Amino acid sequence: MLSRIKLRNDMLAFHNDYHAGAHPEVLKALVSTNGAAQDGYGADEYSESARARIRHAIEDEQAEVFFVTGGTQTNQLVIDTMLSAWEGVISADTGHVSVHEAGAIEFCGHKVLTVPSENGLMDPNDVRSLARNFYDDPNHEHMVFPGMVYLSYPSEYGTLYSADQLHEIRAICDEFNMCLFIDGARLAYALGSASEHLSLTQLAQIADAFYAGGTKAGALLGEAVIFPAGRGERGSSPAHFITQMKQHGALLAQGRAMGVQFDALFTDGLYERIGTQADELAQRLVGVMRSHGFEEYLISSTNQQFFVMNKKQFEALSAVAQVSLWEAPRNGRYIVRMVTGWDTTEEMIDQLDKALSI
Repeated sequence: MLSRIKLRNDMLAFHNDYHAGAHPEVLKALVSTNGAAQDGYGADEYSESARARIRHAIEDEQAEVFFVTGGTQTNQLVIDTMLSAWEGVISADTGHVSVHEAGAIEFCGHKVLTVPSENGLMDPNDVRSLARNFYDDPNHEHMVFPGMVYLSYPSEYGTLYSADQLHEIRAICDEFNMCLFIDGARLAYALGSASEHLSLTQLAQIADAFYAGGTKAGALLGEAVIFPAGRGERGSSPAHFITQMKQHGALLAQGRAMGVQFDALFTDGLYERIGTQADELAQRLVGVMRSHGFEEYLISSTNQQFFVMNKKQFEALSAVAQVSLWEAPRNGRYIVRMVTGWDTTEEMIDQLDKALSI
């Protein structure tokens, strides 16, 4: 995202899925537990309950679960602790770790090795070619070893890898002794998609590490990092992971703040309900935009939607709605992202329809 229009109180908010505070059920849980004395650093009873709920949801009672404050901290922490000093991470050229994390991965000493993407998705053949070309090079001892494949689910463009694609990437990782890390900052919206998607249980079976994002799915902050059992050399998580969290500045003393929220999100299916509602409203948003002559940039079944428009259309839209410019305008062509979230309502879509009709 390059820029967004300055927010006014009378504008409809479609610029991201974290502009509002906490989902009411999450906020209620925070308020109701506020006065209870608890241990810090994630050792509180609410964090323990949240871990149990997540383990149950992924059908892996031995999985290890940790709570980290945000997505960039999570990506840097997991990548740095899972890789050796001589290893880098393969990512789509549009991947978050490659584009929108200010060099956080390189800052901790690991190169991001990019492959081309189409609509945010890597072709498994390109991943295999990168790894194969590396080992076929007689000078590869002088190069950065590919030690991990990183991908976002959904991608930065709201698109989803098919089950076959993910299984193929898993097989490539096994072939070349790489681990697979899935960025689930918007995982709720993958789970809520009407298109083919993997379940939490399937993700736990395919990934060495993944996370269920809370920040963009109804929490004030927080991501739940999950290490399925038996994947790592020393168990599921990297050695002394709590210690390494602290070294990375990612260990929150008030760990309960995240534990309470994830306990609520994983109670009575709230996490997936948030995703389903936002995805359904995103499709309704697409219908409204089409009816007013706006063209889709790509097809997405999740809560991020992208449109191509001219300057006049952009000015008309940005006069009534908070949206994000995804790329710098070129030759009068604007690519705009619009996002739904837990706070998006049918009324907001109706208001947008009415405003664009004027």
